[in-house]
Amino acid sequence: MTMFEKPTSAPEIWSLQELVNAGWSEDDLAWEATSEETVSAACAGDFERAKDEAGSALRLARETFEPIDPRLGTSLANFGICLALTGDKNDLPALTTKALETWRSAHPWIARMQAPRVARSSMFHLRMEALHRDTYRALWQKRWNEIAQDAATRLEALRDDPGTLSAPDAAVFTAWRRERPAMLNDTRKLLAAGQLLLAPAANPSA
Repeated sequence: MTMFEKPTSAPEIWSLQELVNAGWSEDDLAWEATSEETVSAACAGDFERAKDEAGSALRLARETFEPIDPRLGTSLANFGICLALTGDKNDLPALTTKALETWRSAHPWIARMQAPRVARSSMFHLRMEALHRDTYRALWQKRWNEIAQDAATRLEALRDDPGTLSAPDAAVFTAWRRERPAMLNDTRKLLAAGQLLLAPAANPSA
């Protein structure tokens, strides 16, 4: 287990030094926690609380993150979605459009991401990773861009047909908690932005 890895069954408590060493800030962690609360409340049908949490996440994202940070895109969308779920649908089109623009502009942000080190790799796999670092990073870039494309596709579908919006299923939050990386790294930031996005899947029946 590395110094940045926590058991998934235990509550996450990170020291300031751990955050600094991992390249994270307290704002990064606060955004993730607030966005989790947004999704948890929305999945529970508490749309007023979800709206308040989404508003807090959006304020934090606007104050802290770059304009091309996909987490800002998710915050914009989630606030509009939570407003709509409370019955106020006026801002949903504009916020969804802005969220889509942010996700589509995120490629430079994604290009700067660092490929994660695999904590439990054998010495053989670690040597292979070192020898083929460019290939290893290219595979991660492919995965990261697929996450971004999926988010953009969902937002585009919601923008074009707001009638597809519905209350999220609890499985959305369960999937995030199950798949959330145990380490603080760039992948976790992007995965949070993708999986905590409340826009429905473009093809729910697929």
